[in-house]
Amino acid sequence: MIWYIVAIAAVVVTIVLSLVAIRFKRPWLAAPSALPVFALIVFGGPLEGGVILVIVVTALGVIAGSPIVALILRLATSDKVELGSYGGILVRDASATPPKREVLRGGATIGYLERFALIGSVLAGQQAAVAIIVAIKGLGRFSELESAQARERFIIGTLASLAWAGACAAAAVFSW
Repeated sequence: MIWYIVAIAAVVVTIVLSLVAIRFKRPWLAAPSALPVFALIVFGGPLEGGVILVIVVTALGVIAGSPIVALILRLATSDKVELGSYGGILVRDASATPPKREVLRGGATIGYLERFALIGSVLAGQQAAVAIIVAIKGLGRFSELESAQARERFIIGTLASLAWAGACAAAAVFSW
């Protein structure tokens, strides 16, 4: 029972840290979110009344994914990518006026939805749905992947988001 309460408290604290990370654009504040997820995967087991823990781990997977992906993208691209005002990246387009256009807009919202769908699919026992999620995202973004910067950011962001959601889904399944 104590392990259960500690696990819920740790997950709730990291959800709050993740919300602060999102609000103040400090993605490194979400890094501690990996600790309860890792602990649940390694030390967790079926807990009586584990439904609450599954719900908060799902919330952590959806919410913390955004700053974690932002942190990974920042580390991978060394801040060499110019961000647009709508959450996308600015790429050079000689045929456009102005010469830069914003692509991959709405990535954060899409990320929330993809992580929720992935965790929900795994909890429902429909792991094959993950392929559908990836296919929909790839097809939806295909026309925006002309530049190398956009492709790199799309691949890194998608894989980071899916890996985080998969880890949270594993933690939720092991706690159920």
